[in-house]
Amino acid sequence: MAELLIRGALVLDGTGAPGRRADVTVDRGLVTAVGGAGLTGRRVLDADGLALAPGFVDMHAHSELSLLTDPDHTAKVAQGVTCEVLGQDGLSYAPVDDTTLPQLRQAIAGWHGDPPGLDWDWRDVAGYLDRLDRGSAVNACYLVPHGTVRMLAMGWADRPATGPELAAQQRLLAEGLRQGAVGLSAGLSYPPGRSAPTAELVALCRVVAAHGGFFAPHHRSYGAGALAAYAEMVEVARAAGCALHLAHATLNFRMNRGRSGELLALLDAAARDGVDLTLDSYPYLPGATTLAALLPGWAAEGGPAATLARLRDPAALARIRHDLEVVGSDGCHGVPVEWDTIRIAGSRDPAAIGATLDQLAARAGRSPFATFVALLLADELSTAILQLVGNEENVRAVMRHPGHTGGSDGLLAVAHPHPRAYGTFPRYLARYVRELGVLTLAECVAHLAGTPARRLRLRRRGLVRAGYHADLVLFDPATVADTATFEEPRRLPRGIPHVLVAGVPVIADGRPTGARPGRALRRHRDATVR
Repeated sequence: MAELLIRGALVLDGTGAPGRRADVTVDRGLVTAVGGAGLTGRRVLDADGLALAPGFVDMHAHSELSLLTDPDHTAKVAQGVTCEVLGQDGLSYAPVDDTTLPQLRQAIAGWHGDPPGLDWDWRDVAGYLDRLDRGSAVNACYLVPHGTVRMLAMGWADRPATGPELAAQQRLLAEGLRQGAVGLSAGLSYPPGRSAPTAELVALCRVVAAHGGFFAPHHRSYGAGALAAYAEMVEVARAAGCALHLAHATLNFRMNRGRSGELLALLDAAARDGVDLTLDSYPYLPGATTLAALLPGWAAEGGPAATLARLRDPAALARIRHDLEVVGSDGCHGVPVEWDTIRIAGSRDPAAIGATLDQLAARAGRSPFATFVALLLADELSTAILQLVGNEENVRAVMRHPGHTGGSDGLLAVAHPHPRAYGTFPRYLARYVRELGVLTLAECVAHLAGTPARRLRLRRRGLVRAGYHADLVLFDPATVADTATFEEPRRLPRGIPHVLVAGVPVIADGRPTGARPGRALRRHRDATVR
């Protein structure tokens, strides 16, 4: 007799096939049967009125430190997420050394915070994955971050890598892949990764291809140069023979309204040519990043200390202001900044949180640029922001693409997070399935579970099928909904009463159980390498 019988669920198996009513049994962490007569279990969960799906995969998460400091991870498991992909946007905490770690802690504190008392007892990818194995509510995969590797090889230099520096990056990347990373991320609008030319990325992606991984770039522009930036990433993948996963794929800013057809035509042509291509998106219009990310690339050369020095130098400030307000800095995607679209999400000044830059400037009686500089100096570059630049028609078009997956891009540590950190997955099911019909329920489950598991090449995951890992979510299709808002971003969703990881309930009757069955999923152990 199985440990658990889930009785009478609408089974959405993750393939995109229509749902069917069936009983499902779970034993020793695996699904043991789907349908069939006479299934029994020592414990019975009555799923009448509920849909049963594979656990959702967050293909773009920023939970590296949150999983260590809050391993119950309620923000994600309450959404039905059972696996996250970490190490995003080219900047994360492994591999590091004693020089780069403090620089990274300062540089990306606006994403992750800098938790007091955290034991930073790892230096390589294997060590970080071992830390995750101590227990959390979800599984996690890790991408080797290009910017971090580049920092180890050549500091914050704003130039192409030399031969020896590129070889050092390749060695570090190969080591991280051998230790279990599933691929390479890049942050090509963030320092120091933004300084890498195309040829450097191709050379690194050849290493990724040789190890059966994939390349997940945050490309150079989501604004004025967006289509050219997408085309560059396609050509990198084509030249390297590497699988490609486009991070938070969208087209932002006013000049890109209605241009999703051009992007999708580019991607479909690449797929016809044999490029192995997927993408992720979040179902919201505003983006989220750090205020420092808007700075032009040259202003970040040398690392955080050098950047702060430039923010105190009148000559450098004049150049920065011209780049931001007149030219359009590379950090702002080549678009002159519109201060009313920048809302503060995290700052040492509680009074700043929730206000836009122009509102703060009006309060202080000074220019928005002066307010921008004052915040960066006071927060030592850790200010977190929302950027109100999205286009709804582009969001809807991208999520229809057959290679589409879901990614929250959620920053959990900031004072006033983007609601996508708490609402992405139920929002897909509520707004874009039930309310708007952009996707069918079965299609959406495939996008959130089956397709990402295939991209990650995870063995026996991402489907409701006998012999597969019992990472499962039960939700009510009629009531599931996100409740997080921009005003109250930490509200948990409704209509998701049960979530299991490895067959263990982490959400039961809508409440966290405190169980921590999740672990690091390593490429060489948990994935099929081709």
